[in-house]
Amino acid sequence: MNDSFLDTHMRKALAQNPNLLRTLIGLGLTLILLLAYAVYGATINTEIYVYESNSNETVVSLDDAERYYSPDDNTTTWTWDADLNGVNLTWVNLTVVSLSSGSIIAISNGEGLYSHPDLGNPDADEFSCTESCKKRIEHRTNSTGESTSIISLTNPDPAIRGKGSVYADSQEEASKKATKILNSTFEPTKVRITIIEEGNRTVNPSVELTQVNESLYNVEMFEVDAATEFLWALAAVIGCFSMVLVPSFTVYFAARAKQKKTELKLESARINIEEE
Repeated sequence: MNDSFLDTHMRKALAQNPNLLRTLIGLGLTLILLLAYAVYGATINTEIYVYESNSNETVVSLDDAERYYSPDDNTTTWTWDADLNGVNLTWVNLTVVSLSSGSIIAISNGEGLYSHPDLGNPDADEFSCTESCKKRIEHRTNSTGESTSIISLTNPDPAIRGKGSVYADSQEEASKKATKILNSTFEPTKVRITIIEEGNRTVNPSVELTQVNESLYNVEMFEVDAATEFLWALAAVIGCFSMVLVPSFTVYFAARAKQKKTELKLESARINIEEE
């Protein structure tokens, strides 16, 4: 009789668990297939194209320096004029070396340039030129040591330099859109560099002005690594199922253990009654 009771209990457990396992396995496989199809669809049918531009940096030729000494202020003012190449112009960088401490360095342009003291500083934290850079006709700074720079942009929009992306239905359309984004003409192109030093100076400061012009280099369709994405998706599915099923199975097995313990007590009591 005891064997019959245990046999009935095992049959019930085996009848319940396979259905639960089949349901979970079916759901898991369905989710995996859906995720795989989603990754495949994103890989094949993407409409995003990534473009890349070449940044061509050149040294700008400066006119001869003009010197003016003011005996009233006891200062020497140096000025240089230069013409930039305004085609797809992005960066305009001024560097001055071997200046006396406290000298004033300035660069001016009729259209105005965007600049900020942290622009070009690799150690700047959470800096965004789009939010922080100011457009001014003239940017000034004080000499801080052996080398002092003013880094400036014609436009703070990062899409016009380096890399960017466009939505398009074909490679040709993407190339046209990328070209349209990169193409620009900066005017007026004339800039003036001014340096003011204390005292009666006769030796020209060492000044270098560089510019960066962009040109479209490459346009290609954005592609997803399907194998890698599928593995990440699979890991996510397993993780989600684990988060849901582990607590559920823990509760289930705890309840089954409690039920089994109760059944054993009842069986023991039944046997004792029968023996009496």
